[in-house]
Formats: sequence, C-alpha cells, structure tokens
Amino acid sequence: MDERWVGRRVYGAEPGDPVGPEEGHAYVQLLGGPLDGLLLDVTRWTPRDVAGGALLMSDRGAFGPGGRSDYEPAGPGDVVDGHVWRGDSA
Repeated sequence: MDERWVGRRVYGAEPGDPVGPEEGHAYVQLLGGPLDGLLLDVTRWTPRDVAGGALLMSDRGAFGPGGRSDYEPAGPGDVVDGHVWRGDSA
C-alpha cells in the first residue's frame, strides 16, 4: 500500500467501516473544497473514468445536503497530484 495513504479517511466510508484505505485498492487524493484530504477509491474505475473526474455528493459544499462537489484530475497548471476541487453544484 502507498504509505502516503495510511491513516487517511476514505470518501463514502460508513461508520464501522475499516479506518483508512484497504490493501490492494487504488486511490486518488481529493484536494481543496469541502472534501479536502479525503481519498477516493478508484479501484474499479477505468483510466477514462479517472481522467473524467468525479461529481461527488457532499453536505459540506455551497449547496448543503444534496449538493455536489466537482473534482477533476490535476492539470498541467496545478502543482499538486490528485483530483482538484473545481466548484460545487446543486
């Protein structure tokens, strides 16, 4: 397992789920916005899916419960590695 992920919270984890990432899974880090620092499990995603980013449910965004936060892969102008927050939507 990538040592960077040890002890990190995973997006969508429920109470009672194992804390942190699971061995053998692939993750991207969410950067900025309401889900900053969480890991997104992309184990069963195709490379095309990962490249397309993710519109994730978040009750902590600008639109409250039922809102979504848009995360896209970091681009050439970004100085980070992961999926970067691009904004919220209803």
